Parts: sequence; structure tokens; C-alpha cells
Amino acid sequence: MSRAARRGRRAPEPAAPGGPAAGSYEISTGTAELVPDEYAPGSWVLHVNGVPSSHVDPQHPERLDFEYMRWIAALVHAHVGAHLDPSALRVLHLGGGACSMARYLAHAYPAARQVVVELDGRLAELVRQWFDLPRAPRLRIRVGEARAVTESLTPATRDVVVRDVFAGSTTPEPLTTVEFARHVARVLAPGGLYVLNCGDTRDLAGARAELAALSEVFEHVGAVADPAMLKGRRYGNIVLAASAVPLPGAGSPEAAALGRELLGGAVPAQYKDGAWARSFVAGTPPRRDAAPPPAPRAP
Repeated sequence: MSRAARRGRRAPEPAAPGGPAAGSYEISTGTAELVPDEYAPGSWVLHVNGVPSSHVDPQHPERLDFEYMRWIAALVHAHVGAHLDPSALRVLHLGGGACSMARYLAHAYPAARQVVVELDGRLAELVRQWFDLPRAPRLRIRVGEARAVTESLTPATRDVVVRDVFAGSTTPEPLTTVEFARHVARVLAPGGLYVLNCGDTRDLAGARAELAALSEVFEHVGAVADPAMLKGRRYGNIVLAASAVPLPGAGSPEAAALGRELLGGAVPAQYKDGAWARSFVAGTPPRRDAAPPPAPRAP
């Protein structure tokens, strides 16, 4: 691991030496492979330790190929339109990959200030070299562990927090607990939004536990997924949202507009509001941080 990663500092911002090149690259946490997208000439898929992590179209930052990222974008747009100032947006990304979502939001909200937290310092350097990312202060990449960085931030300094952190196919448990949700709530400014990607199996136990944790901390929660996922028919992604201010409610014009947008993708999805979430998690205990070991008794 690089010195920057060990110290939790921002990654260097080197000048791009010539753009992306297909191949396998050693990174701090294993191996990254950059593969041309055979179905979209000029686009690239980044695999991290064998798992597809990001899709990037260098010429079209507004293009999001992964469906769950489109769902995140739809939730962000709906929330910004209702509660936040698009000319002064502050976004924290927990999990970097190839910075696809950060590139998208930089295109959608040119005045936004964004910080991407990426555990792998070498990967952060490569992504800066491969792709035309906005420069600091519009987009900074900070090397560090997502929870540690979140805990270090000043209260009420972020309008949107996006969590998309995976170790293999699962999110590290310390980022799924009630206590972590409280750290995110502390960092969010009034009216802020927390949106997170939850990869889950057919029993949906992870999504239930995460929504239970969010419901204990935030007054308003919601979810987006495709119908097959919500019915427990396959492994996939559920995008969750939480805020101290209202999210679109069932039957509202905002929920109807969001629903129409979600139905327009290659994988049509559904938006579920807080009432659905309460029913979905009924009786499910949230995850909590492990209790610290008891102090040794004095002799």
C-alpha cells in the first residue's frame, strides 16, 4: 500500500500521459484490468480483482452504463430539485473505482465540489491518468478507508453522500451499521441525501438489515430496484436512500416523475417509499458495531 494510502491522504493528481490502455495493472489491493467495451466503441470497463467495478465512456460523461448508477442519479436529481441548491452542491463519494458517478455529476452540476474516497492509492493514480477527470477543487480523490474518512469530516459539510464500496461482491460490514449511518447523518448538511448501493442475494437479508439501520437514524427512507430483485428472484443491486427531509411519497407527483424515469432504462426499476420500507424491514434487527472488549480487571 502506498504512503498516501497508509496516511489517509489525498492521492497525487498526475497529468494524464496518454489516456487509457487495455491491460492488467498491479494496484495496492491486488489487480485492476482495463478492458475495451466491445458493445460501445471507445468505452471501457474496469475490473478490480476480477469483479466489474466501473464503466466509463470518456467522450460522454453523462452516459451511465450500469443500471444501479442510473438509479442513483435519478434519486440525486429528484432530491436536488426538491431540497438542494444545484449551484453549490457538495458531494462525497465513498468508493471510487473509475469515478463514473463523479464524472456524471460533474457534467450534470458543473459548479459541484466533489471528493472521492478510494482505498487503493495506486488505482486512484491510474484512473487520473486514464480518464479526463475534473481537476481539484472540483473533484479531489482522497486515499483512505471510507469509514475512517467519514468519521474525520466536519459536521454538515456534504449535501450528498454516495456509498458504493465493495470488497469482492459485498460491502464491508462496518459501512452497514447503525453507527455508521449516524456518522453519515452528522456529515450531511440540512436537506442532505444519503444514497447507497446494496448488493444482495435472493433472500434480501442485507437490504433489510441496511434499511433497518437507516430507519433508526433517518426519518425518511426509500429504495429502488427492478421487480425481479424485489421479489427475491436473483442476486443484484438495490439502491437505498435516506434523508432527514421528505423523499418522494407514494402517489405524489415527485414519486410519479421518478417512477417514469426509472421505467425508461434498459432494466426498468421501481421506486419504493418509506411506507413500503417499514413493511419490508418489519422485525429485522439492524446491524450494529461490535461491542468493544471489556476492560481487563485490576489485579
